[in-house]
Amino acid sequence: MNDKKYWVGFNLIKGIGAVRMQGLIAYFGDLEAAWTAAPSELAQAGLGLKVIERLVAARTTVDLDQIWAKIERQGITILTWQDEAYPQRLKEIEQPPPVLYIRGEYLPDDLFAVAVVGTRRVTPYGRQITEELASFLAAHGLTVISGLARGVDAIAHQTALKAGGRTIAVLGSGVDKIYPPEHRALAEQMMERGAVISDYAPGTPPEASNFPPRNRIISGLSLAVVVVEAGETSGALITAEFAAEQGREVFAVPGSILAPQSKGTNKLIQNGALPLLSVNDLIQALDITRVGQQKAARKIMPSDAIEAKLLTVLTNAPLHVDEIRTQSELPIEKVSAALALMELKGMVRQVGGMNYVAVREVQSEYRVDE
Repeated sequence: MNDKKYWVGFNLIKGIGAVRMQGLIAYFGDLEAAWTAAPSELAQAGLGLKVIERLVAARTTVDLDQIWAKIERQGITILTWQDEAYPQRLKEIEQPPPVLYIRGEYLPDDLFAVAVVGTRRVTPYGRQITEELASFLAAHGLTVISGLARGVDAIAHQTALKAGGRTIAVLGSGVDKIYPPEHRALAEQMMERGAVISDYAPGTPPEASNFPPRNRIISGLSLAVVVVEAGETSGALITAEFAAEQGREVFAVPGSILAPQSKGTNKLIQNGALPLLSVNDLIQALDITRVGQQKAARKIMPSDAIEAKLLTVLTNAPLHVDEIRTQSELPIEKVSAALALMELKGMVRQVGGMNYVAVREVQSEYRVDE
């Protein structure tokens, strides 16, 4: 049974966000039970009358199997809080989105990301800074995150791709409703070397009220947020505000006090944002020179409890796969699959005849009870 379709179902109900989703899971145990629950039970789980009415109405009009089939046809990946692949950094924020819709691929290395945001009415100065910044980030293996809007956002995405880097757009619409429409080709390119992400269900139009909330995801996915140019009412300032609340570094590019596009960034600096005077400011604040080392270390870290368990069994003395299975008390198919992946990561080495040894530089972030 595919329980993710129930996550999608609740994601369609207005008034059910992260807090209410947590409450439903805590009360019912899973969302399938919550979806079919009686109104009286839903009330006991903490839902208000209007939300219950919307849910009951949706259950009679929404075909979750049909919606799921359409999601699969569109090549959309669904990640929920319960998925290991759900972005680790995003889990850290207050009320992370319960469901993410992804076209393209979010990779573990995208943990190392910087958001570059700004005005749609970018100046030549803003364009130059954005291009230099995005090129620098891509060259140092950092993913560039932005919102696919006209101006600074689009320039950041385009430059990262041109430099051979990865880039991710967070939308204020469904991932099948690219906005603005002239950026559809850009979005398609990004899906090849990055992703287009939204917490809005497929089919959701790009309504104005959707964009401010999505900015918390842009900052939540990032190590830091850089605002290149922004007017006094720019949405980029909302992203910066979310970033500060989430404990992310906030940088702003200073500009002329006479330029409307710099009024917002200059105000950010006045209010405590770090002035970005050169890329060296990013290097020092984020320790960018160590990103390559950190990525390499992640590749040899156990990614789950099975890998960690096998590392407690393996030593520098060759051990046959059957003996590994016996000592680990794990099914042979799980042992074989894990060993194959661990060998690719450089965590273990096969020394012939299905015998394996551990590479002892590996350190575990998982605790395995003996």
